[in-house]
Amino acid sequence: MDVTIFAFAVPAVLFAGVSKSGFGSGAAFASSAILALVLEPGMALALMLPLLMLIDLVSLKPYWGRWNLRASLLLIAGGLPGVALGAWLYSAVDADVMRVLIGAVSVGFVLWQLRAKLGWPVVAARPLGRAAGALAGLIVGFTSFVSHAGGPPAAVYLLSLGLRKTEFQASTVLIFWAINLAKAVPYAGLGLFTRETLLLDLMLVPFALGGAALGVWLHHRIPDRWFFGLTYVLLTITGIKLIWDGLV
Repeated sequence: MDVTIFAFAVPAVLFAGVSKSGFGSGAAFASSAILALVLEPGMALALMLPLLMLIDLVSLKPYWGRWNLRASLLLIAGGLPGVALGAWLYSAVDADVMRVLIGAVSVGFVLWQLRAKLGWPVVAARPLGRAAGALAGLIVGFTSFVSHAGGPPAAVYLLSLGLRKTEFQASTVLIFWAINLAKAVPYAGLGLFTRETLLLDLMLVPFALGGAALGVWLHHRIPDRWFFGLTYVLLTITGIKLIWDGLV
């Protein structure tokens, strides 16, 4: 709990708030990747989870009832076994493996967001079925547990349904409110929450709430490409650095 940690934590938490409340949650995990540069991966994940849960909670009200409930419940149901799988993996590997995994997910997210320019399909040609939704949910739960990065697989399924921007955003708020709530139990069981992380969480609450309010405001005022342009740069740099640190 020194100046360096605060210098990384404050912008990371603000960024998470803006992303989760305004831009579909997909880039919020950048906050964990940033913090993993100065903290052990487990501590970075544990520090962010209560703040992400708080952002989820305050983001529910402005989007209440505007989600696609059927699709959201399908992803949540599929996500619960994914959370269990993530908890098993975390207990079986060391910190360097987690650094590589978080870094790989970060770089993979950038490639996924650039998929149109790379010639990859942007969304499915037709709506994905229930089986594909359940599989997407499993991946959502797993990637969310190990790096708070469940946004991309959720987006693949939700975007295939042709949801409008606000319906998509509201659905992601509901999905990750439930998934993050489920993650808190194994996080506590693995001993990831400590007195120090919870105390720092209390200090960062104003920045989480400020970021959430700013995200809702920006959702209706700026194009997604501006926000994600900054995200690509942050994730590319932090992802490569984490992979390097984990391997070396």
